[in-house]
Amino acid sequence: MQLTGLHHLTAITAQASANHAFYTRVLGLRLVKKTVNQDDVSAYHLFYADGLASPGSDVTFFDWPAPRETRGTGSIARTGLRVAGPGAIAWWHDRLSRNGGTVGAPREVDGRLTLAFEDPEGQRLALVDDGGAGEAHPWSRSPVPAEHQIRGLGPVTLSLADAARTGAVLVEVLGMRRERSYDLPEGEVSVYAMGEGGPAAELHLLSEPGRAPARQGAGGVHHVAFRIPDADYGAWADRLQQRRMPSSGPIDRYYFRSLYFREPGGVLFEIATDGPGFTADEPLDTLGERLALPPFLEPRRAQIEAGLKPL
Repeated sequence: MQLTGLHHLTAITAQASANHAFYTRVLGLRLVKKTVNQDDVSAYHLFYADGLASPGSDVTFFDWPAPRETRGTGSIARTGLRVAGPGAIAWWHDRLSRNGGTVGAPREVDGRLTLAFEDPEGQRLALVDDGGAGEAHPWSRSPVPAEHQIRGLGPVTLSLADAARTGAVLVEVLGMRRERSYDLPEGEVSVYAMGEGGPAAELHLLSEPGRAPARQGAGGVHHVAFRIPDADYGAWADRLQQRRMPSSGPIDRYYFRSLYFREPGGVLFEIATDGPGFTADEPLDTLGERLALPPFLEPRRAQIEAGLKPL
């Protein structure tokens, strides 16, 4: 029973229309599900992914009228997005620079060519050269050429006041393995891997013991989710209970099933199944083109739609 990699990452936007424009028109991702936060139906939940809406490629957003995030520890400090090859990194540096965003210079981080940048709300992202390993599922209608499209998530970096406590949970509860460490100007980073490893299956823990805690808001991350096979869901619920890890218990999100819990540093983790997937209620060809609601919310469609602003 193993986590197999990153499943999705959910962040916060206070500007849904501008967020949609940036992630689809600039980053070239596909809007694969336009739905609502199931716990707060006044807010969109937007899912951007690759051409097939593959698990491990989703960057998602809650649309909340929140002030900007105050950066600090107990938070996700940067989200990696994988691309293939140095040529892709150079192409993206030019594209992001021309679109007026905050973008750094390409540099090697942990042995991989990396391009750090921010979205218009200050969401900290990085394009990471994954060497072209594994499958890729380009979107035919993306404004980005297929060879340069974002292939999926990874790695994800957490900022923590006590990285060792979080590392112990990653190993002892979640079954990850500590593989190596490297240094950033901000501090030492420990790399933990899941499944077959590689950037699509890594969590990086940045140690910043002297820094103040973060305050969540727009431009920040709400939680990160890890992949499991559908058949392992019950066993993971039992494992968290046996390890006395306080959790949400089983929650059916319709497109996947989830378990939520906080690690010792305060970051919200989710364990999520690969299935049923986003084609549970929409054909693959038309994903994201209409407001999708899980069956238990469908009777409230008219009320929910009336409370949402058009994208």
